[in-house]
Amino acid sequence: MIEEGKALFLQIAEQIEDSILDGSLAEEAQAPSTNELAAFYHINPATAAKGVAMLTEKGVLYKRRGIGMFVADGARDLLLGERRTAFADRYIDPLLAEARTIGLSPADLAALIQARATAAPEGTNT
Repeated sequence: MIEEGKALFLQIAEQIEDSILDGSLAEEAQAPSTNELAAFYHINPATAAKGVAMLTEKGVLYKRRGIGMFVADGARDLLLGERRTAFADRYIDPLLAEARTIGLSPADLAALIQARATAAPEGTNT
């Protein structure tokens, strides 16, 4: 799980986000505590707390005093929106720019994507 070159607290936050997105951590479910995260990933509890705090500030998690952290209602939709925007920024915008450069219209591009998606076996990235 630990990636070189990326802040540990960001990795912790992303792991929690991924769990929310894949449904293994449902809305209103209790999130792992900072101590549990620290023990599991063999990191300082303060580092885990920083990742959890980041998600709290974003409105993904909230604290129930004396009980722990919980996934907020609407957290999955919030995260999906963020990820879709990031996907568009990272992949779609450059794709559209290159398509314009080589003379592909949006319809041509859509047809090319559809053809590739239909030809690729399920579960592959090609």
